[in-house]
Amino acid sequence: MSGTGEEKNMSEQQATQPVVPKVKWNDSEMNSTYANVCNVMGTREEIMVLFGSNKNWQGNQEEVEVMLSQRILLTPYAAKRLQIMLDMGLKEYEKRFGEIKL
Repeated sequence: MSGTGEEKNMSEQQATQPVVPKVKWNDSEMNSTYANVCNVMGTREEIMVLFGSNKNWQGNQEEVEVMLSQRILLTPYAAKRLQIMLDMGLKEYEKRFGEIKL
């Protein structure tokens, strides 16, 4: 006999489970950009996140110029995953450093 029924069931379960690949983060070509302003726009097919910086530090201005530096295009599914990860990250941040009040 080649094996027990229990071993066969475990083997069948392993065969039907999807393989989860190991992610290797390659940052060799990564750029870092500072942003203190962001905006989000979307269409049915994509979500666009714009990042930039406001260099005007004076209050009560009629117009403020934001220098855009990055535009990130995401599928709605990737945007949803980003939303979940940002929410988790901010909850952890606030747990450690206190509530962020806007």
